[in-house]
Amino acid sequence: MKLKCSKIMAFCLCLTMIFVNSITISYSNSEEFDVDARTAILVDGTSGKIIYEKNIHDKLPPASVTKIMTMLLVIEAIDNGTVALEDKVLISDRASSMGGSQLYLEPGEEKTIEQLLKGIAVSSANDACVAISEHLSGTEELFVKRMNERAQQLGMKDTQFMNTNGLPAEGHYTSAYDIALMSRELLKHPKIHKWLTIWMSTMSVGLPNKKQTTLGMTNTNKLIKTYPGANGIKTGFTCDAKYCLSASAKKNGFTLIAVILGSPTSKIRFAEAKKLLNYGFSNYSIVSIAKKNQIIDELFVEKGKEAKINVIAKNDLSTIVKKGEENTVHKEIVLQKNIKAPFIAGKKVGYIAITKDGKEVGKIDIVTEKEIKAASVLNIFNKIITNIL
Repeated sequence: MKLKCSKIMAFCLCLTMIFVNSITISYSNSEEFDVDARTAILVDGTSGKIIYEKNIHDKLPPASVTKIMTMLLVIEAIDNGTVALEDKVLISDRASSMGGSQLYLEPGEEKTIEQLLKGIAVSSANDACVAISEHLSGTEELFVKRMNERAQQLGMKDTQFMNTNGLPAEGHYTSAYDIALMSRELLKHPKIHKWLTIWMSTMSVGLPNKKQTTLGMTNTNKLIKTYPGANGIKTGFTCDAKYCLSASAKKNGFTLIAVILGSPTSKIRFAEAKKLLNYGFSNYSIVSIAKKNQIIDELFVEKGKEAKINVIAKNDLSTIVKKGEENTVHKEIVLQKNIKAPFIAGKKVGYIAITKDGKEVGKIDIVTEKEIKAASVLNIFNKIITNIL
């Protein structure tokens, strides 16, 4: 009888151990923590590597986080010379009527593109979004069409914009993953950081022939003041969207972007974004392979006015890995041996790839540093004489 009881106890003990082990295994393979939001993501700002994810493709209203795309189109137009920061924008009746977060612009008032962009970045101004979209595209509807086209170009498959500012509208949605995509793209433009990192400022508003007022502005993104290294990007809130945030910060040589959608309170969204950023900076490090415009090698030029050309990295190339895994990252350079003139600056002649554990995790082109024209008969003759001498 005692032997039978011992066998039963041993069997139960084995079952218990198996059960406990299964729980441990399940836990170790799950996320290391949860985020108090409907959806969240943490990504490397350079490579786009996902560090943390929660329901990242759920389609949700983004509220004013929408304005990231609005700012992106404006800053791209500035960079390509379509518009200039000092260009004057006439405020329409429609722009003035937006309500919500605003600069309290009046119909007929004029503001520069720089002032409106500052108002969007710092005060989340709905009226500024409409005014600047009308200036760039003629109507807000045409600008929204451009927003959706740019979203498709960036691979934002979970997104449909219906307006420029994120005010409630049927069919207006995006995802945490897509917000991370457009946030990364916006941060590539150095000019935008001037406005994203303003904590407090003022702006004179009102018609010149009437009494003007000085409007005080405080950044809606509290992390700009409270989180070391914070450099953007945008908050959002509506009753339907709840509290939203795309937060970026730079530390230890790399940038992380944390996106929070559908958080229950403003305090919680900032706390959860901090938690994500702290996790990323504490557990990951950057492996830098190449910097933009860095000279990679030198190629011989066939039939050109010059005999050699420097070839350079087209963009920065880096990846982040868990601390202690830096030695698992390797680079591969594939480069042609020579190049035939004529060719333009920026002509692709090869690439650099990053691999980790045999899998490619990053890649950039190697391009020519400058233009070289084809050699004339006289150039060739002079080269022959020089070689003989």
